[in-house]
Amino acid sequence: MYWELFYFMLQGWIQIALTLLIVIATTPSFGRYMAKVFMGERTLLDPVITPIERAIYGFSGVRSQDEMTGWQYAKAVLYNNLVMGILVYLMLMTQGWLPLNPTGLGAPSWDLALHTTLSFLTNTDQQHYSGETTLSYASQTFALGFLMFTSAATGLSVGIAFIRGLTGRPLGNFYTDLTRSITRILLPMSIIGGLLLILAGVPETLAGPATATTLEGATQVIARGPVAHFEIIKQIGENGGGFFGINSAHPFENPNGFSNLLETWAMISIPSALIYTYGVFANNRKQAWLVFWMVFVIFVILVGIAAVGEFQGNPLVNPLLERQQPNLEGKEVRFGWAQTALWAVMTTATMCGAVNGMHDSLMPPGGFATLFNMFLQIIWGGQGTGTAYLFIYLILAVFLTGLMVGRTPEFLGRKIEKKEIVLASVILLVHPFAILIPWAIVFGFPDTLSGISNPGFHGVSQVVYEYASAAANNGSGFEGLGDATLWWNLSTSISILAGRYIPIIALLLLADSVSRKQAVPMTSGTLRTDTKLFTGVTGGVILILGALSFFPVLVLGPLAEAFQIARGG
Repeated sequence: MYWELFYFMLQGWIQIALTLLIVIATTPSFGRYMAKVFMGERTLLDPVITPIERAIYGFSGVRSQDEMTGWQYAKAVLYNNLVMGILVYLMLMTQGWLPLNPTGLGAPSWDLALHTTLSFLTNTDQQHYSGETTLSYASQTFALGFLMFTSAATGLSVGIAFIRGLTGRPLGNFYTDLTRSITRILLPMSIIGGLLLILAGVPETLAGPATATTLEGATQVIARGPVAHFEIIKQIGENGGGFFGINSAHPFENPNGFSNLLETWAMISIPSALIYTYGVFANNRKQAWLVFWMVFVIFVILVGIAAVGEFQGNPLVNPLLERQQPNLEGKEVRFGWAQTALWAVMTTATMCGAVNGMHDSLMPPGGFATLFNMFLQIIWGGQGTGTAYLFIYLILAVFLTGLMVGRTPEFLGRKIEKKEIVLASVILLVHPFAILIPWAIVFGFPDTLSGISNPGFHGVSQVVYEYASAAANNGSGFEGLGDATLWWNLSTSISILAGRYIPIIALLLLADSVSRKQAVPMTSGTLRTDTKLFTGVTGGVILILGALSFFPVLVLGPLAEAFQIARGG
């Protein structure tokens, strides 16, 4: 028995380690490629993509060489998203009259359609519905699939604009960055990844549901559809919204170990490589690697916390089995405890939100790790914007250390002054407000608003997870929560909008302000930010600020639940 348990433990940790080694190995090359794309340098795709981009610019009237200020870039983001949101909302509300609707589904309720539109528009992809019973193929493909590309490209464009400003360059042109993000990064990766998923067994068909006769003689209807292309951009773009209700736990979205490995790598590929892209822009790869390893270490610790909790199983159940048993409730046996724990931490670290197991079934350490990721938003963070948030913490660390040594704070040779600190504070303070205020309202009216299926400490986690997922543009959920109501659709929509657009505007204004500052020559008294000491200080700032903002919630939720289970229920 003990040898069997040891084998399962060793197998699980090896799977986790190999996945992380692949991430480390691919980060530099992918990071260099993205830097070339956004610095306008030549790449292998130029002969094919350049004519297509010229046609796009010519048709749309975009002058790709025009530089934008911070406000101009922000307004372009807002106008672009407004138009796309209106078009997609109208498509969802009229899906009953549109083609590619083999099951004859009508329009969802107005509030569900609004929440779904805003959710996918902002790269959140939080779902208060099951895709196979609510949306037609046209809505899934042409509405949500379209937003999966544009929302991911929007976040990536903002992240690149922020990096440009931070390194003293003009912010660039939003429409050019949006186009390049899709044509040179998201679309080529999706084509290759989609073909690999089809080879792995993921369906890609416009045929309606299949009907089968079971061994008992009953009739079973099996949902299917154009899943493969939807699945890959869901992962690469850190979207997370599933074609089916159970997301990547469904065998048609994630059939085997190979597809699971590909999808796991896909959701971390861009945010991890984008840190290296920053190093190329700043001509300081040393700092990029230091920041990468800081994030990686925190990430590995959180993976360890979640994985140990799942491997040890439930102490209330193990005595009934007369043996230690990993917690397999809510998990797919083809992935097991290790790959489910890794995925859960990965999907909340990258703000992807896809799930290959039920997060509501995680042991308290897993709930702690996933919530902690969404509270911080920088391990590894959202598509593009997560990297920008990470450097906000570096700016705050520079500010605090500058105060301690009595020098004007500088980052990359540019002074950090009142305006930058105010904007950085706005970026970090919006998040707890968007989570904790509606969370408090729900518990003020628990009987009418909460929808909690598991009262007690776990119910606290269910509610705060929903708002953290919305504000962090993550989209995953503790799905024991009854969230398909008017209250949840509208309240989470507010958190989604606040968590997306207020930080984006502040990030762009901050980057614009920094880009206009005169570079200060480095002297012997300059605080270097590419050292292990400063990186350690930054890690401390991240953890302390996260603890100050959200530690009481973690105590009332997963930590209290862990003590309750340890005491025997």
